[in-house]
Amino acid sequence: MQKLMKKLTPLMGVAVLTVVVIACQKEASSKPNFIFKPAPSKEVVAKIGDQPVLEKDFVKGIESDLYEAEMKVYEIKMARLQAMLLERFMNADPNKKNLTNDQFLDQYIAKGVKISDAEVEKFIKDRQIPKDQVNPEIKARIVEYLSVESKKIAVDKWIAEKTKKSPVEVYLQKPSLPMFEVNVGDAPFKGGADAKVTIVEFSDFQCPFCSKGATILAGLEKKYGNKVKIAFKHFPLPFHAQARGAAEASMCAFEQDPKAFWKMHDAMFADQSKLDVPNLIATAKKAGVKEAEFKACVESGKYKAKVDADVAEGSNLGIKSTPTFFINGKLIAGAQPIEVFSEVIDEELAK
Repeated sequence: MQKLMKKLTPLMGVAVLTVVVIACQKEASSKPNFIFKPAPSKEVVAKIGDQPVLEKDFVKGIESDLYEAEMKVYEIKMARLQAMLLERFMNADPNKKNLTNDQFLDQYIAKGVKISDAEVEKFIKDRQIPKDQVNPEIKARIVEYLSVESKKIAVDKWIAEKTKKSPVEVYLQKPSLPMFEVNVGDAPFKGGADAKVTIVEFSDFQCPFCSKGATILAGLEKKYGNKVKIAFKHFPLPFHAQARGAAEASMCAFEQDPKAFWKMHDAMFADQSKLDVPNLIATAKKAGVKEAEFKACVESGKYKAKVDADVAEGSNLGIKSTPTFFINGKLIAGAQPIEVFSEVIDEELAK
């Protein structure tokens, strides 16, 4: 039981930079002369010489890092609360008798949890694990992981049932998503032009996680229709050799027809192995653009400045990876489950 409890509790990560700074301080012969004292006001976090450092300037560029750290602390506390509830409910159950926690879990809460070969194969396919890396040891690890995940789901359902008539009051404050001012500008968009909710995505056509992000947005478009406006901005990562060319090419398609941009967008994310120039031209033709004009646009580098401007905007917003989304300015980093997006969208629509 203790083993499962630990797996139910997420581990809190530590910023690499913080580790480096602490390590350097320990090794240094002298440390900075820091004087810790109450702040003169809540807006000030430090004073360098005669110059105060304001909170708003201090956190600029690290908002997402702070949010992730705060969320990890929150998740640890919530996992601890759930573990306490689980143990309390088990001890109060008449079937517990002389059973250990692990025995009760297996016999009454997660009864019948068994991982099939089909589930293992689906996991391998979804995670795109190369066939030459799949061996009995890897499969055993996958089975163990899926088993733990299935037990977590069973525990959640069991606690949900137990708390239906006796809700638990929780006074822990969930961290708020960081807010940013993000303008759609002339970015390609689809959905309702005057929608109450605007989703701005910064993405990279060669990024595999961005491909998943595109699938998530397609699901949101299907779910909400014109209630949301989805805008696309470019953030090609420097280590993706074909990402910038694909970004500029997509804007050449957009120049001819906004619908062609989205057709090309979908095609490039569907097959990220075809981002070289000949394939981009072929993809654009299928999207309905005029080949000669498209080819001339790509060769001229006409949209290099546009892509540069998107990258600069993303960098100023503190973006470090793709995909990154802003829902009415609220940041969601990475291809999170669609439920994460829906929660924010529903909150915004309810306002």
